[in-house]
Amino acid sequence: MSTNKDKTEKNERTLRERWHGLNYKTKDFIQSWMFSGPSVLGVSVFFILPFLVVVYYSVIKSPLNPEFVFLENFQNVIGNQAFKIAVKNTADFSIVAVPLAVILSLGLALMLEARIPLKSQFRTFFLSPMMVPVASVVLIWQVLFDRNGVLNEIMLTFGLDKIDWLKSEWAIGVIVVLYLWKNLGYNMILFMAALSNIPRELLEVADVEGASETYKFFSIKLRYLSPTVLFVTILSMINSFKVFREIYLLTGEYPVERLYMLQHFMNNTFEALDYQKLSAAAVILAIAMVIIIALLFKVEDSFGKDVEG
Repeated sequence: MSTNKDKTEKNERTLRERWHGLNYKTKDFIQSWMFSGPSVLGVSVFFILPFLVVVYYSVIKSPLNPEFVFLENFQNVIGNQAFKIAVKNTADFSIVAVPLAVILSLGLALMLEARIPLKSQFRTFFLSPMMVPVASVVLIWQVLFDRNGVLNEIMLTFGLDKIDWLKSEWAIGVIVVLYLWKNLGYNMILFMAALSNIPRELLEVADVEGASETYKFFSIKLRYLSPTVLFVTILSMINSFKVFREIYLLTGEYPVERLYMLQHFMNNTFEALDYQKLSAAAVILAIAMVIIIALLFKVEDSFGKDVEG
């Protein structure tokens, strides 16, 4: 009898423990969803669902005629001359501007890490563009690069001819300078924070062993900086698409061909209510961005895996 009673009590205790464990897991699950639910709901409503709608529009004939045409809209977009020009100009701009933004901001962070005079003033100078509104930035660039602007007046004093900067082959260079001026400061701060997290003992050992600054940079610093380099590259790539705002305010809906970007194509297509072409272009851009970011993650993983943990 005593043995049976002990078994019964043990079974009841086990059931209570399981019930309490189940209650704990349920409570933990509910609490986790209470915290993450609003974010998940927001992302679903404002990002995932709209993108699914865009994908749907990209494979039908029109909103009024939902006939499934599969790749026809994509073929029309890829064959569109304006889309080809926009893709080429956007790619050319990003290929030049993004590496420059990463390399120059890293160089500035390394320079500010060293003992130089007026360090705080120098940092403030590069951070100040972040506080300037877009409209003010555009006004500054108009004053500088207009046909009758400051730069042309300076060139005239040296006997050089005026250049219509925003309507010539120099236009892309003007926008690259604008992009770098706006973004170098923020990228520099990110690199400075990452540099401060590199283990000092590794650098001290390298100094004791007589390692050169070049060796320390490529073998120690750059490896620990690889996640930040990846993040800054992705951020710079995203910001390179946002430069459309400045170009639009400087040159309008239809700028010189050299400045006609993907965002111009999409904006003008939207105004023409050509949702199928717009949706197909958006899906193509999303696929391209996913591939590029995946490749960047792969490169970062192979380069910085030996310093993880």
